[in-house]
Amino acid sequence: MELLTIGAFARLTRLSPKALRLYDELRVLCPVHIDPDTGYRWYSPDQAGRAQRVAQLRQLDMPLARIRQVVELPPEALAEALVAYWDKQRQGFHAKQELVVFLVNQLTGKETTMYEVSVRTVPARTLLSTTETLTADQIGAFATPLFALFGGPTIPRPQGQAGLPFLRYHNDISNDSDGLVEFCCPVEAAAVEEITSRYPDMTPSTEEAGREAFISVPKANMMTTLGFESLRRWLADHDEHADSRPRQIFLRDPATAGDADTVYEWAIGLR
Repeated sequence: MELLTIGAFARLTRLSPKALRLYDELRVLCPVHIDPDTGYRWYSPDQAGRAQRVAQLRQLDMPLARIRQVVELPPEALAEALVAYWDKQRQGFHAKQELVVFLVNQLTGKETTMYEVSVRTVPARTLLSTTETLTADQIGAFATPLFALFGGPTIPRPQGQAGLPFLRYHNDISNDSDGLVEFCCPVEAAAVEEITSRYPDMTPSTEEAGREAFISVPKANMMTTLGFESLRRWLADHDEHADSRPRQIFLRDPATAGDADTVYEWAIGLR
């Protein structure tokens, strides 16, 4: 089969040579041959379909690193990955829209409907924890396997809500700014030695009984920016003082939840 120069392939696929060079550097779409003497890139016409798929995914603002992961998938698996990606994009857009409304109302002197805050008592308990310094986009890779392992039936935990694993944030973080994120799992005190012998990276500690204020967040609002603001306002309105490390307590797997189902709680310990 006759190979195409980068210019000819660019005309065929309606992608710029600059984009094709970038896709090659990031291993998203590589030429079938690079001349060792001239460095010229040569493409096969059969690569046009992949090039079109990459271009379509870029139109959805999918990062190239993510495209590299999914573009090789079979059609059905790629479709599932695309639905999951777009669901996250939709949640992010909703969160930004929520923040815009809040800021506009704040600037114009209007009130914003905030999340309802509740208070509950948390019993004394033993925690096993591990920490990492992360950016927001790294939390999933850190937390997902830990929730799967320590949220399962092999770990003896207190009954009910008090036994749910959670994340504790020691700093404000974003995709651009990292901070300390702590995964905590409540466990039965009698089982601490046995569990830590199996998982020596987990650090045991004790937590005294106390109260915490919390809000419930449905899947549709998973990326909310107003959750902690609701807690902050409630603290001020009720003259309460709180721990500076908010907790994110997951109640169910977002992948199996409906939009109206509560996926997690934001909680903050009261002092």
